Amino acid sequence: MRIVFLNPQGNFDAKDSYWTEHPDFGGQLVYVKELANALKEKGHEVDIFTRLIQDPDWPEFKKEEEVYPHTGLRIIRIPFGGDKFLRKEALWPHLPEYVEGILRFFHKEKNWPDFVTTHYGDGGIAGVMLEEATGIPFSFTAHSLGAQKMYKMNICEAHFDAVNRQYAFSTRIQAERLTMEKAVIRFVSTSQEKVNQYQHVLYRDLFQKEDKKFVVAPPGVNQNLFYFENQDFEKLHQVKKRDLDENRRDLPMIIASSRLDPKKNVSGLVNAYASSFKLQEIGNLLLAVRGVENPYQDISGLKEEEQAEMKKILGIIQSCDLKGKIAFIQLSSQKELANCYRALATYGGVFSLTSLYEPFGLATIEAMACGLPVVVTANGGGQEILKENSETFGMLADPESSAKIAENLLILLKEPEHWKHYHHQGLRRVRERYTWQTTADIYQVAIAKVLVENKRSTRMPEKKTDFSNHQSWLSNPTQEMIDLIKSNSLAGEEGEG
Repeated sequence: MRIVFLNPQGNFDAKDSYWTEHPDFGGQLVYVKELANALKEKGHEVDIFTRLIQDPDWPEFKKEEEVYPHTGLRIIRIPFGGDKFLRKEALWPHLPEYVEGILRFFHKEKNWPDFVTTHYGDGGIAGVMLEEATGIPFSFTAHSLGAQKMYKMNICEAHFDAVNRQYAFSTRIQAERLTMEKAVIRFVSTSQEKVNQYQHVLYRDLFQKEDKKFVVAPPGVNQNLFYFENQDFEKLHQVKKRDLDENRRDLPMIIASSRLDPKKNVSGLVNAYASSFKLQEIGNLLLAVRGVENPYQDISGLKEEEQAEMKKILGIIQSCDLKGKIAFIQLSSQKELANCYRALATYGGVFSLTSLYEPFGLATIEAMACGLPVVVTANGGGQEILKENSETFGMLADPESSAKIAENLLILLKEPEHWKHYHHQGLRRVRERYTWQTTADIYQVAIAKVLVENKRSTRMPEKKTDFSNHQSWLSNPTQEMIDLIKSNSLAGEEGEG
């Protein structure tokens, strides 16, 4: 099969530049790259279509094509929206230009895809337009949905217009609704994602009569990077020497390695650590950051929102006298992250993710693959990662309960038999369920079934396609959608089924 991935935001390059450092370069890009590579390795013809950027501040993305060296997977960059880097919320009005560029590419190559997979709402609506022009069927993998994010931000009506301008929620939700309706497959990472996110009041009417299009395809782990063996990591020794009291440097460490985004609730983990003197006695806390070498001295390299979260963390450290017990480490690549995880596991460390909500938790399974027992948020996909029937593979905690987070961390650090149990359970869980080869198997079976059942024929447009109907609302969201959001999903109504 010839399969195309549509992912207009962020970008891809052979070095995985900016991953985890920028909000547009998060887990979604890891998912797309690893899944596309896995499908390529299974013998399919696969390309990723993203955005060409001619911006001296982003030199990695200026070539029209690039190839991942080991698999030959192509990254095809389409020029749209001007030359400069644009954050994902600014891309919406330019998506018709993106699709027109893809159509030109296909006309030139004369090698049209059998199937298109779309990612996030912007890739999704691009798939809708491409299907209208060509008849090529497409799937939708949301990664996260706008209504869920909006609810977690606790927006009130007085602030809605300003927040909507910044995050384009009305455009995003309208795009998601149309994409959900037109997609022949809706891939989700967990059953919980289908039940909770897609049953939000702003989408629920689309699924009252049928949900057979849903396919659960959990993400996997890059096992060439994330695996367990006993290991030291020199950078870890350096930050211990810099940030920890001398008599504490041999204690095991709890690591948090998520972005300093308020919804990731890193400050909640710091509060939990601060609340337990017993936990402080037997372990240190390690916070992985990007953009600053030593937050105790300088946080100017962080973005404004990240600075606010870091100031909150530093305030807790100061007020609770935690200096010498909490260290910071800057990890510049996935390779360094994996090295750090292995070194921490070698000396009895633990991973913690206390997000207010986590749709899946790719970071969780990466840590498990490196041998770290985990304590993660009970809100979201962690429920399915860590529990199956009566068996558990890690520990879940209410992210807003300092006491419960601290209690679970204390169990793992204080009781060696529990640490060893979840160390082995985590390794087995990833090996048996969370590999990209398994994810690719699920995708190819679902896609092949659709192609057999639908028997759609691709048509090559003979003239420039008119996307003006989409252009109008992508540039200016409809008042109908704004009113629908205001009446159904502002602060106080979660709207989940």
